[in-house]
Amino acid sequence: MKRILLMVFRNIFLVPFMWIKLCYHAHHVDKYEEKEHYKMLQFICHRANKGGNVTIDAHGLENIPKEQGFMFFPNHQGLYDVLAIVDVCPYPFSVVAKKEVSNIQFLKQVFACMQAYMLDREDVRQAMQVIIDVANEVKKGRNYLIFAEGTRSKNGNHPGDFKGGSFKAATKAQCPIIPVALIDSFKPFDTNSISPVTVQVHFLEPLYYEDYKDMKTKEIAALVKQRIEQTINANIL
Repeated sequence: MKRILLMVFRNIFLVPFMWIKLCYHAHHVDKYEEKEHYKMLQFICHRANKGGNVTIDAHGLENIPKEQGFMFFPNHQGLYDVLAIVDVCPYPFSVVAKKEVSNIQFLKQVFACMQAYMLDREDVRQAMQVIIDVANEVKKGRNYLIFAEGTRSKNGNHPGDFKGGSFKAATKAQCPIIPVALIDSFKPFDTNSISPVTVQVHFLEPLYYEDYKDMKTKEIAALVKQRIEQTINANIL
């Protein structure tokens, strides 16, 4: 909470204007192209991070395919994760998030601009429809992010189990799967401190369809988690 207040205080003259603009975009999604929404979100993230003493240290940007229609699978540390990736990812993407966060102010508007899918984990039929819809959109060239753990890890930089079902949309779309290792992404919002913090975002080498077409989703999940854990262990300070 302290850091969020610091972000607001150091951007006090910009906050009212950007909040109005964010809300306008969120309520007029079809009026803007995806790139326009994303450019605005990146600007907000840049200013918030600068004001909040947060530095994003990005690695492996060259691993993101230039051809659109891929899926990110990061480890999940907290509410800040998506904002860290938006700050440094050069290509627009959307997310699949649990419906429980759909009413959190700011995130609600951000997800509306991203045209995100809210997943009801208690409704199997709705979850299957989300998988089908996301797969179809990825085939058309949109990029998506899914947290394969399903919920944030309570152990900081130690990921929880990656669920095989989270990869069904990717296998249906036959798209590149990009593991993303987040380090210290829990610190900006989940620690009661305003000290400078560096969040590492590592985009790892993609798994292309030829790499995983003969694997079960549980095997893909285990491989992606293994690669992320290896990167975290090699770079954690």
